[in-house]
Amino acid sequence: MSDHTIRPKSNENGIDVEHQADQAANGSFSHVVINMIGMLIGLGQLSIPYAMETGGWTSIFLLIGLGIIAAYSSLLLGKCLDKNPKLTSYKDIAQHAFGTKGKILTSTLIYMEIFMALVSYTISLHDNLITVLAGTHIKVPWTKLSTSQLLTIIAVLIALPSLWLRDLSSVSFLSSGGVVMSLLIFISVACTAIFGGVKPNHSIPVLRIHNIPGIFGLYIFSYAGHIVFPNIHKAMKDPSRFAKASILSFTLVTALYTALAFMGARLYGPEVNPQITLSMPRHLLLTKIALWATVLTPMTKYALEFAPIAIHLEHKLPVKMSSKLKMIIRGSVGSLLLALILALALSVPYFEYALSFTGSLVSVGICVIFPCAFYSKICWGQISKPVLMLNFTLIAFGSLLGVLGTISSSKLLVKSLQKRVHLA
Repeated sequence: MSDHTIRPKSNENGIDVEHQADQAANGSFSHVVINMIGMLIGLGQLSIPYAMETGGWTSIFLLIGLGIIAAYSSLLLGKCLDKNPKLTSYKDIAQHAFGTKGKILTSTLIYMEIFMALVSYTISLHDNLITVLAGTHIKVPWTKLSTSQLLTIIAVLIALPSLWLRDLSSVSFLSSGGVVMSLLIFISVACTAIFGGVKPNHSIPVLRIHNIPGIFGLYIFSYAGHIVFPNIHKAMKDPSRFAKASILSFTLVTALYTALAFMGARLYGPEVNPQITLSMPRHLLLTKIALWATVLTPMTKYALEFAPIAIHLEHKLPVKMSSKLKMIIRGSVGSLLLALILALALSVPYFEYALSFTGSLVSVGICVIFPCAFYSKICWGQISKPVLMLNFTLIAFGSLLGVLGTISSSKLLVKSLQKRVHLA
């Protein structure tokens, strides 16, 4: 989930599709690769070492396999766009394949993913903020909120004004900031392994198959970026190179995730935190950099992730309504949603389970199931039986693991909440 939210280019938003596409079609191959990598790398990387330790080192095959599947499904989206040049967005492809019902279902899942991802980001903000500001004490007499909760509320309030900006280009710089923060996190973890004095001497279990459904959601969430790929495709100077750009991007990201998984699991073993930054030695400067990067990343996401909802909402408002009133309505809705996100994040402070639940319930559909279904429907009769069988197999595979992962993460989340209530 990243800067795709500030670049809507579909008919539903009242934008001239063909003019927009022609105007934006100047992306070079290297620029497209960088954009795709930036889309894929996010806070999901924090949980990769934990997922590997939980599932065993052979679960790395699942990580690599999902990377290959996600790359394949991104190619299918590109082929759907090649079939109809008028299509410009993920929702356009859904409508072309399955009509209005397909568009509604896809839109629902997209908005669900945005909302649930922001809940996970806010949980991460809460966990890392109290660590980076350890020793800070804030107390409000008439509330029962802890210092960590109050700090999180303050951080969210600082980010809140960005939801009221009408010109989305005003917050576009946040996108690149989020990418830089994500890269800083990875570099900090890598440098800790090299220069931080932490020895990678922990052994990793071979396989814990009973944990595979739970970590599936964590892995698939880390490859969530397909919503924006159609926009990247339309922005290419030479769309015929989209397949090569996609393969290269997923290869590099999968290599990065694999290195991070082995590195984190070997460094911290069974004690590895679901957020790798919270396992790093507190006294190191590198740790402080990683923690601050993790804190700032969610704060750059709110306005960007809310943008598609804001655009859709504004498009539904009467044309004659004044821009000031539209801004008030849009900002008020955004503020209410952010308040709900904050309340959920503080009530369910379990990053790994929230992330796994999001990946299993929503991301697998957007990354695997839908692209295969779109391509099979649009190109029915024009593709070979082996390819058709492959697509059906991937749909079944994604559906099965999605259901198992949703059930597994739900049970773990409920158990954690019950334990929390009992201890309280």
